[in-house]
Amino acid sequence: MSDAFHKPVMRPSSMFDVAFGSVDPAERSRVAYATASALLNRVRAEADPETVDKLVEFTAVHGIETIADLWSQSPARSLPGTLWRIYLLQLMVHKDPTTAALLYERGRAELPSADAVIAGAPTPASPAELMNLADTILRGVFEGDFASALERASSFCRVEAAGATHVADDYEPTEPQRASELTTRALRLSTYAADLSTAAKLWRSGHLI
Repeated sequence: MSDAFHKPVMRPSSMFDVAFGSVDPAERSRVAYATASALLNRVRAEADPETVDKLVEFTAVHGIETIADLWSQSPARSLPGTLWRIYLLQLMVHKDPTTAALLYERGRAELPSADAVIAGAPTPASPAELMNLADTILRGVFEGDFASALERASSFCRVEAAGATHVADDYEPTEPQRASELTTRALRLSTYAADLSTAAKLWRSGHLI
Protein backbone atom coordinates (compact mmCIF):
# COMPACT_ATOMS: atom_id res chain seq x y z
CA MET A 1 0.00 0.00 0.00
CA SER A 2 1.49 3.35 -1.02
CA ASP A 3 2.44 6.20 1.33
CA ALA A 4 -0.22 8.36 -0.32
CA PHE A 5 -2.87 5.82 0.64
CA HIS A 6 -1.59 5.51 4.20
CA LYS A 7 -2.05 9.19 5.04
CA PRO A 8 -5.86 9.48 5.14
CA VAL A 9 -6.22 6.07 6.78
CA MET A 10 -3.45 6.05 9.37
CA ARG A 11 -3.40 9.71 10.37
CA PRO A 12 -5.77 12.54 9.33
CA SER A 13 -4.05 15.06 7.09
CA SER A 14 -3.96 18.76 7.90
CA MET A 15 -7.03 19.18 5.67
CA PHE A 16 -8.99 16.81 7.90
CA ASP A 17 -7.72 18.53 11.06
CA VAL A 18 -8.91 21.89 9.78
CA ALA A 19 -12.27 20.50 8.71
CA PHE A 20 -12.96 18.76 12.01
CA GLY A 21 -11.91 21.82 13.94
CA SER A 22 -14.52 23.81 12.04
CA VAL A 23 -17.82 24.76 13.60
CA ASP A 24 -19.57 24.03 10.30
CA PRO A 25 -21.43 20.68 10.64
CA ALA A 26 -21.99 20.55 6.88
CA GLU A 27 -18.25 20.69 6.25
CA ARG A 28 -17.60 17.98 8.81
CA SER A 29 -20.24 15.81 7.19
CA ARG A 30 -18.77 16.40 3.73
CA VAL A 31 -15.28 15.36 4.80
CA ALA A 32 -16.58 12.32 6.71
CA TYR A 33 -18.39 11.08 3.62
CA ALA A 34 -15.47 11.90 1.33
CA THR A 35 -13.00 9.88 3.41
CA ALA A 36 -15.38 6.94 3.83
CA SER A 37 -16.25 6.85 0.14
CA ALA A 38 -12.64 7.23 -1.01
CA LEU A 39 -11.42 4.51 1.33
CA LEU A 40 -14.16 2.04 0.44
CA ASN A 41 -14.01 2.62 -3.30
CA ARG A 42 -10.24 2.46 -3.53
CA VAL A 43 -9.82 -0.68 -1.45
CA ARG A 44 -12.65 -2.50 -3.22
CA ALA A 45 -11.25 -1.49 -6.61
CA GLU A 46 -7.73 -2.68 -5.82
CA ALA A 47 -8.86 -5.98 -4.25
CA ASP A 48 -5.50 -6.24 -2.49
CA PRO A 49 -5.59 -8.82 0.36
CA GLU A 50 -2.71 -7.12 2.16
CA THR A 51 -4.54 -3.79 2.19
CA VAL A 52 -7.71 -5.45 3.51
CA ASP A 53 -5.67 -7.21 6.22
CA LYS A 54 -4.27 -3.87 7.37
CA LEU A 55 -7.71 -2.29 7.54
CA VAL A 56 -9.11 -5.25 9.51
CA GLU A 57 -6.18 -5.00 11.94
CA PHE A 58 -6.23 -1.19 12.06
CA THR A 59 -7.93 -0.69 15.43
CA ALA A 60 -5.82 -3.37 17.11
CA VAL A 61 -2.65 -1.53 16.08
CA HIS A 62 -3.71 2.11 16.12
CA GLY A 63 -6.79 2.24 18.32
CA ILE A 64 -10.21 3.57 17.45
CA GLU A 65 -9.46 7.28 17.91
CA THR A 66 -8.51 8.14 14.32
CA ILE A 67 -11.60 6.43 12.92
CA ALA A 68 -13.75 8.09 15.58
CA ASP A 69 -12.40 11.49 14.59
CA LEU A 70 -13.42 10.84 11.00
CA TRP A 71 -16.79 9.10 11.26
CA SER A 72 -18.28 8.85 14.75
CA GLN A 73 -20.52 11.94 14.49
CA SER A 74 -21.99 10.96 11.13
CA PRO A 75 -25.65 9.90 10.89
CA ALA A 76 -26.19 6.23 11.66
CA ARG A 77 -27.63 5.47 8.24
CA SER A 78 -24.87 7.08 6.21
CA LEU A 79 -21.75 5.55 4.67
CA PRO A 80 -19.32 6.89 7.31
CA GLY A 81 -21.79 6.11 10.10
CA THR A 82 -22.13 2.56 8.80
CA LEU A 83 -18.39 1.98 8.62
CA TRP A 84 -18.03 3.39 12.13
CA ARG A 85 -20.56 0.87 13.47
CA ILE A 86 -18.85 -2.06 11.77
CA TYR A 87 -15.56 -1.09 13.40
CA LEU A 88 -17.30 -0.70 16.78
CA LEU A 89 -18.70 -4.23 16.49
CA GLN A 90 -15.25 -5.60 15.78
CA LEU A 91 -13.83 -3.66 18.74
CA MET A 92 -16.60 -4.89 21.05
CA VAL A 93 -15.84 -8.52 20.27
CA HIS A 94 -12.07 -8.17 20.46
CA LYS A 95 -12.24 -6.25 23.74
CA ASP A 96 -14.21 -9.00 25.51
CA PRO A 97 -14.57 -12.10 23.33
CA THR A 98 -15.65 -14.27 26.26
CA THR A 99 -18.74 -12.15 26.95
CA ALA A 100 -19.44 -11.82 23.23
CA ALA A 101 -19.39 -15.62 22.86
CA LEU A 102 -21.62 -16.09 25.92
CA LEU A 103 -24.19 -13.61 24.64
CA TYR A 104 -24.05 -14.98 21.11
CA GLU A 105 -24.70 -18.56 22.24
CA ARG A 106 -27.56 -17.48 24.49
CA GLY A 107 -29.04 -15.39 21.72
CA ARG A 108 -28.69 -18.23 19.22
CA ALA A 109 -30.62 -20.50 21.56
CA GLU A 110 -33.36 -17.98 22.31
CA LEU A 111 -33.90 -16.12 19.04
CA PRO A 112 -36.58 -17.71 16.80
CA SER A 113 -35.14 -16.49 13.50
CA ALA A 114 -32.49 -17.27 10.89
CA ASP A 115 -30.17 -14.52 12.17
CA ALA A 116 -27.64 -16.93 13.69
CA VAL A 117 -27.42 -18.78 10.37
CA ILE A 118 -26.98 -15.51 8.47
CA ALA A 119 -24.31 -14.25 10.88
CA GLY A 120 -22.45 -17.49 10.30
CA ALA A 121 -20.69 -18.35 13.56
CA PRO A 122 -20.05 -22.01 14.45
CA THR A 123 -22.36 -23.70 16.95
CA PRO A 124 -21.33 -23.23 19.69
CA ALA A 125 -18.91 -20.39 18.96
CA SER A 126 -15.77 -20.01 21.05
CA PRO A 127 -14.36 -16.57 21.92
CA ALA A 128 -11.67 -17.03 19.26
CA GLU A 129 -14.29 -17.99 16.67
CA LEU A 130 -16.34 -14.89 17.54
CA MET A 131 -13.28 -12.69 17.00
CA ASN A 132 -12.72 -14.39 13.67
CA LEU A 133 -16.36 -13.78 12.72
CA ALA A 134 -16.08 -10.07 13.58
CA ASP A 135 -12.96 -9.82 11.41
CA THR A 136 -14.66 -11.73 8.60
CA ILE A 137 -17.64 -9.36 8.65
CA LEU A 138 -15.32 -6.35 8.49
CA ARG A 139 -13.34 -7.98 5.70
CA GLY A 140 -16.58 -8.44 3.77
CA VAL A 141 -17.08 -4.68 3.81
CA PHE A 142 -13.91 -4.23 1.75
CA GLU A 143 -14.24 -7.25 -0.53
CA GLY A 144 -17.24 -9.16 -1.82
CA ASP A 145 -20.82 -7.94 -1.57
CA PHE A 146 -20.98 -4.87 0.65
CA ALA A 147 -24.73 -5.09 1.32
CA SER A 148 -24.42 -8.77 2.27
CA ALA A 149 -21.68 -7.89 4.77
CA LEU A 150 -23.99 -5.29 6.33
CA GLU A 151 -26.85 -7.78 6.53
CA ARG A 152 -24.52 -10.30 8.16
CA ALA A 153 -23.45 -7.66 10.69
CA SER A 154 -27.10 -6.80 11.33
CA SER A 155 -27.92 -10.44 12.06
CA PHE A 156 -24.90 -10.70 14.35
CA CYS A 157 -26.20 -7.69 16.30
CA ARG A 158 -29.66 -9.24 16.65
CA VAL A 159 -28.24 -12.46 18.05
CA GLU A 160 -26.00 -10.59 20.50
CA ALA A 161 -28.89 -8.32 21.52
CA ALA A 162 -31.16 -11.29 22.21
CA GLY A 163 -28.44 -12.91 24.29
CA ALA A 164 -27.82 -9.71 26.26
CA THR A 165 -31.56 -9.34 26.96
CA HIS A 166 -31.94 -12.87 28.30
CA VAL A 167 -28.74 -12.81 30.35
CA ALA A 168 -29.87 -9.46 31.81
CA ASP A 169 -33.07 -11.17 32.96
CA ASP A 170 -30.94 -13.81 34.71
CA TYR A 171 -28.91 -11.17 36.55
CA GLU A 172 -31.84 -8.93 37.52
CA PRO A 173 -32.70 -10.62 40.89
CA THR A 174 -29.11 -10.71 42.19
CA GLU A 175 -27.03 -8.16 40.23
CA PRO A 176 -29.31 -5.35 39.03
CA GLN A 177 -26.39 -3.14 37.99
CA ARG A 178 -25.02 -5.84 35.69
CA ALA A 179 -28.53 -6.45 34.38
CA SER A 180 -28.87 -2.74 33.57
CA GLU A 181 -25.55 -2.74 31.70
CA LEU A 182 -26.63 -5.72 29.62
CA THR A 183 -30.02 -4.17 28.90
CA THR A 184 -28.27 -1.02 27.65
CA ARG A 185 -26.01 -3.16 25.50
CA ALA A 186 -29.00 -5.04 24.07
CA LEU A 187 -30.73 -1.77 23.15
CA ARG A 188 -27.62 -0.42 21.44
CA LEU A 189 -27.12 -3.64 19.48
CA SER A 190 -30.77 -3.72 18.44
CA THR A 191 -30.42 -0.18 17.16
CA TYR A 192 -27.26 -1.12 15.26
CA ALA A 193 -29.07 -4.08 13.74
CA ALA A 194 -31.82 -1.83 12.38
CA ASP A 195 -29.32 0.77 11.16
CA LEU A 196 -27.16 -1.78 9.35
CA SER A 197 -30.15 -3.49 7.76
CA THR A 198 -31.39 -0.15 6.44
CA ALA A 199 -27.89 0.75 5.25
CA ALA A 200 -27.77 -2.48 3.23
CA LYS A 201 -31.02 -1.54 1.49
CA LEU A 202 -29.77 2.00 0.87
CA TRP A 203 -26.52 0.67 -0.61
CA ARG A 204 -28.41 -1.61 -3.02
CA SER A 205 -30.56 1.30 -4.18
CA GLY A 206 -27.55 3.60 -4.54
CA HIS A 207 -28.65 5.93 -1.74
CA LEU A 208 -26.15 5.25 1.07
CA ILE A 209 -24.48 8.64 1.41
